[in-house]
Amino acid sequence: MSIVRSAIVFTLLVSLKFLSRLFYRHDFAWVGETPDDPWANIRVVGFLNHTSLFEPVFLGMVPNRFIWRLAAHGVVPAADKTTDRPLVGLIFKFVAHHVIAITRQRDDTWFQVLSKIDPDSMVVLAPEGRMKRDTGLDVHGKPMTVRGGIADILLAVKEGRLLLAYSGGLHHVQAPGRVPNLFKTVRLRVENLDVAQYIADRSSGDPEQFKKNVILDLQERRDRLCPEERPAKVA
Repeated sequence: MSIVRSAIVFTLLVSLKFLSRLFYRHDFAWVGETPDDPWANIRVVGFLNHTSLFEPVFLGMVPNRFIWRLAAHGVVPAADKTTDRPLVGLIFKFVAHHVIAITRQRDDTWFQVLSKIDPDSMVVLAPEGRMKRDTGLDVHGKPMTVRGGIADILLAVKEGRLLLAYSGGLHHVQAPGRVPNLFKTVRLRVENLDVAQYIADRSSGDPEQFKKNVILDLQERRDRLCPEERPAKVA
């Protein structure tokens, strides 16, 4: 059943990649020092500037071997309010090998995510833990901040490569609650870092301080490296 699920997930994701390339233009670039093979040995993917459930459109920018890793070894924590939706929730349950519905609290659902991590896993998450509205704030009107869950993931993984994906935003494609637009340009910048070195550079011997250091670092990188967001024009 594991192989069957991987094949189903891979087929779905490649289909989404094809649709993305058909209906959208892609502006993709690496930032920072990049290894010769930047898609090798990826263990954690942190997607910053989470603005829309249409973010699978960024699959149009990645190679099929990355998609296969996601299908065969991907671990994705997804908000239970998303996975509980009738159609969107069904699709999101098949975006990775393991999709775990979480409550956004440090409870049993979060420990289920950590328990799925093995030496082959690739964990993909949105470190902000919620979605930015077209006001630039979250649904409660508060500024978007990074939450500490990604620090737990990094400590569980320990080594390999960390991809930080900086989105240019998708409000011009589909803002929450609005009809999606086609034939737009979607922008992504990606940074490839070493997990062990990233941990060492921010570790102080105190797990809580490490978490705070990660939060501050990711927020600074997001604000500096995300491409300019270009919202849809309002008639």
